[in-house]
Amino acid sequence: MFTDSHCHLTFPELVANLPAIRLSMADAHVDRALCICTTLEEFPDVHRLATQYDNFWSSVGVHPDNEGVTEPTLDDLLQRGQLPRVVAIGETGLDYYRLGDRTHADMHWQRERFRTHIRAARQLQKPLVIHTRSASEDTLAILREEGEDGSVGSAGGVFHCFTESQEVARQALELGFYISFSGILTFKTAQDLRDVATWVPLDRLLIETDSPYLAPVPYRGKTNNPSYVPHVAKQLAALKDCSIETIAEATTYNFNRLFSGVLT
Repeated sequence: MFTDSHCHLTFPELVANLPAIRLSMADAHVDRALCICTTLEEFPDVHRLATQYDNFWSSVGVHPDNEGVTEPTLDDLLQRGQLPRVVAIGETGLDYYRLGDRTHADMHWQRERFRTHIRAARQLQKPLVIHTRSASEDTLAILREEGEDGSVGSAGGVFHCFTESQEVARQALELGFYISFSGILTFKTAQDLRDVATWVPLDRLLIETDSPYLAPVPYRGKTNNPSYVPHVAKQLAALKDCSIETIAEATTYNFNRLFSGVLT
């Protein structure tokens, strides 16, 4: 019924409890999950989940926040991206939230890493999983510069754990991307985000946990896991004035459409 489009099941908070988590997912009717890679070092473990369980898939990529890890080359991503059950490139993107003493110019490495992921996704024709924080202008600009404008040959993808403005959402949609909402949507302080979610068309929505982070109300502050994704769907149903079943059906359909041809 439900699909968690973004989770980190290899993180220590979750991997040790995977059998219990899978039982909880079944009880909550969470049928499938996309396990997200954040470093090349982590990829074998992420991919192992996808090959071990028939309702898990994996991505390959290096998160923009991760420093001091293996820098991905185009060949690194192309080779791993062709493996069975690897359905996306990322998570990738830009994150200027923790600049500290660094300048915009100092983040050149992050922008080049992002471009490498986009080029791999375009060659493989597999969608991008986009992370953007305090960097939406550059994120959108680089996507356009690399040809990601929704035209033939575009990889497309999803802006995951969306927390940006309606204008950023509008531009992402114009480029052919989907918008995914997490448990943040249920937070009391997130009314602006709920307004954006109300506006985003139902046929371009995904839901996610981004677990182990960002557990939705009523589990806020606890370790998140994919069995909690129905709470995101419940909030969206209230915003869209429809049933939770409608949200489950639409977001699962959207997930299938985004990864069409690679969900095997």
